[in-house]
Amino acid sequence: MSEQHSKPRHRRGRKALAVGLPLALTAAGALAHGTDLGLLGAGAQQASAATAAAPAWATAAADGFASVNSLGQNGTYGGRDGQIVTVRTQAELEKYATAAEPYVIVVAGTITMNPVGKEIKVQSDKTIVGSGTSGHIVGGGFFLGSGVHNVIIRNLTIRDAYQGVWNDKDHDFDAIQMDGAHHVWIDHNDLRHMADGLIDVRKDSTNVTVSWNKLSQNNKTFGIGWTENVKTDITIHHNWIRETEQRNPSTDNAAHAHLYNNFLEDVAGTDITSSYGNYSRGRTAMVLENSYFQGMNNPVTKDGTATLVQRGNVFSGTSGRNESGGTAFDPKASYSYALDPAANVPSLLKSGAGPRSSLGTMAADAPASTKAATTLTVAKDGSGQYRTVQAAVDAVPANNPSRVVISVKPGTYREVVKVPANKPHVTIQGTGGSRKDTVIVHGNAAGMQKPDGSGTYGTPGSATVSLQSDDSQLRNLTVTNDFDEAANQSLSGHQAVALLTSADKIFLDGLIVNGDQDTLELETAAKDRLGRVYIADSYVTGNVDFIFGRATAVVDKSVITLKKRWNGTSAGYVTAPSTPGNRKGILINRSTVNGDVADGSFHLGRNWHPGGDTTVDPQTTVRGSTLSAAVKSTPWSDMGGFSWKDDRFAEYRNTGPGSGSASSERPQLTDAQAGGQEVADWLGDWTPTAS
Repeated sequence: MSEQHSKPRHRRGRKALAVGLPLALTAAGALAHGTDLGLLGAGAQQASAATAAAPAWATAAADGFASVNSLGQNGTYGGRDGQIVTVRTQAELEKYATAAEPYVIVVAGTITMNPVGKEIKVQSDKTIVGSGTSGHIVGGGFFLGSGVHNVIIRNLTIRDAYQGVWNDKDHDFDAIQMDGAHHVWIDHNDLRHMADGLIDVRKDSTNVTVSWNKLSQNNKTFGIGWTENVKTDITIHHNWIRETEQRNPSTDNAAHAHLYNNFLEDVAGTDITSSYGNYSRGRTAMVLENSYFQGMNNPVTKDGTATLVQRGNVFSGTSGRNESGGTAFDPKASYSYALDPAANVPSLLKSGAGPRSSLGTMAADAPASTKAATTLTVAKDGSGQYRTVQAAVDAVPANNPSRVVISVKPGTYREVVKVPANKPHVTIQGTGGSRKDTVIVHGNAAGMQKPDGSGTYGTPGSATVSLQSDDSQLRNLTVTNDFDEAANQSLSGHQAVALLTSADKIFLDGLIVNGDQDTLELETAAKDRLGRVYIADSYVTGNVDFIFGRATAVVDKSVITLKKRWNGTSAGYVTAPSTPGNRKGILINRSTVNGDVADGSFHLGRNWHPGGDTTVDPQTTVRGSTLSAAVKSTPWSDMGGFSWKDDRFAEYRNTGPGSGSASSERPQLTDAQAGGQEVADWLGDWTPTAS
């Protein structure tokens, strides 16, 4: 965008897989209904270190509270950074599960625990996963102690520690117990017929997600608590709980308990009768959504000291207490999720919960983001399949039907990268331990002549990285445009884009995006097309109009860094939306705006009407964010002869020295208005998932 706006222009293999197979550091989406684990049983072979592509099930990362960055752990991805090993004996399982190093441990067969009731003490950074439906743990389970973190337990059957006493007080034989652990994901398991609990989340364990499991044939099913503290954050979704008596679950002193799309079933005429269903105890705050209760006694109960908010649940043939009360919390303030209709939950879970047999049984109509990914590797030193990122992009087939992950090893890649519109479902991600380790950088500017002599680049053409395909992602990278303004003062057209998006369902996760003017351009494929972009846990740096365009974009839980101009002066604008009149614009949510610039020198935004277009209705909303003193007390500015007051600019509950109270120069949303300007309102039916 021209600072002076002198001319209009477009804007913006039977053999165990041997120890020693490195994993690409990738992240796949959660195993959703229909995505199955066709794992490493008979015939699996070791791949070469240079070309091995880690299967999606080995690199999957959790959703829900287990995905939240806290306690020094950013999400839950288990042993994806380690080797894949296959185990068939208790000794092998215990060796790797208790090791200090990360492992992906494939259980290929039935392991009977000796003594009965033994719980293997799992250490941090482990994925323990069943090979198809053959992975069984009999007569014992797993224990996660204090401080253990980043553990995934998936696709296993854990069963039959039952000692003949229904309400057993002498045998504490659980399937999975955690005492003070954090960032744990329990997914697609069949847990049943144990002496004590199926799952116990105890003693301030937190950041736990329990999803797509079958829990059955048990007395004390699922307990949460055993503490006076109120620290546990837990997500429980898409679980089939049937023929269980109590703790379905019982949730005591949980800070945030989010239960949704679960199926609780008590079948008449069987030996097991439910005592109660979901129970909010102590000082728990619970949100219960779109779940289905069939034949349950006392389906939903709460203590007088607990809160429980119900929404959209179905109760069929239930009796007794069905309670709610108080206010709880908004789960979408912590993570994104999508609800299935409650009426569909029984059929969905009967077919989709529990261990999966093979990838080949995946539902044909499952979204591309849930299918096994193809992985291409890039390394400057030749240890990958390609030496440049663009070469890997070029190798993606046109109209590819499912996810392709381009895994980029650490290094600085000086190149221009363009993902064209006919190559959807592409993820480009760095494999380093930090987003700073993998850098894509170039230095074109709008006014520079193209090498072929066909004219200047223009603003969009200056981009270092362009994402033009739907359902594409960038993760764990730095993208920079290092055009030197000071050395090019004679050049007309200093706009220099680092990252351009012009498609729908673009997920930018864990990035650094660096530039000066026009750093991050967020567009759509056409003016009448929707283009949603979700930017999370990232850093965006610039000075003039450096987050701009007509896309429907969310900048969430990120840091916006204000930068001085080429000559050392402090002045600029964060956003320049050109939103179509019937769309959402730019939402800055739960973020920080700061930088080493003078106090009161930056506007939060100005209204861009490209070429004087009167049909656009630019929108920026900044809410729940921390504003440094660099933000002007009058944070919005006119542009191109259009008054910002005629467009859509507002704040809501910001803090910091750069925040301010409502005035004619600083509109603030009411609580009612803010209810319609949340992340879910921007993203609609799309839930961004790392894949």
